[in-house]
Amino acid sequence: MATIGYADLPVPSGGDGPDVVAALAALAEAVDPHLVQHVADLAERNSTMADAPVHTVVTAADGTAWIKTASGWVTLSEPLQAWQSTITLKSGFEEGVTDLGLRRKDGVHVYIRGRIQRTDGQLIYDPNAVNLGSVPSSLIPAELVTWTGTCSMSGATTDASGRLEILGQGTSNAYGVAGDILWWYQGTDGTAWVDITGDYWLD
Repeated sequence: MATIGYADLPVPSGGDGPDVVAALAALAEAVDPHLVQHVADLAERNSTMADAPVHTVVTAADGTAWIKTASGWVTLSEPLQAWQSTITLKSGFEEGVTDLGLRRKDGVHVYIRGRIQRTDGQLIYDPNAVNLGSVPSSLIPAELVTWTGTCSMSGATTDASGRLEILGQGTSNAYGVAGDILWWYQGTDGTAWVDITGDYWLD
């Protein structure tokens, strides 16, 4: 039986006997790995596509797309999630005028937003790191991530920003554990609120 195309699709030719059923079955088996497979969600992909060959592409009902590689499944695209209120604040802190939220894109890119302030109305101040809260375990980065966070400039302080960080997986220090959001600030007298808006990568 001859083959054609980059996928080496089997096509009867020459002296091949007219075994239509067998020929169609062979063609279907050869074509199947090259089709985009459809599932309802990640759970169905895991249960029905576990033995799929490398290069298999699968899409879910919500538009998420994966491809099977030699090292496992890789997310090709993922719809932008709605903001999730899943940041756990430490005692003594509350949400400010900007809502707190998290959402993930394409499996590894996390967006974070919102303002945090003290519940007693006092300034957020410490010569070392202040532990503001934590992200869900599923959104803890592999390593330490840092970014610049803005803050209030009211009162004596003249510094408009400080350092924000999230401790990575399996790490801890004197100020927190994996997933904790730490605020480092050297402005005079502290600040009334901290805006944690930014983004980071999980890998």
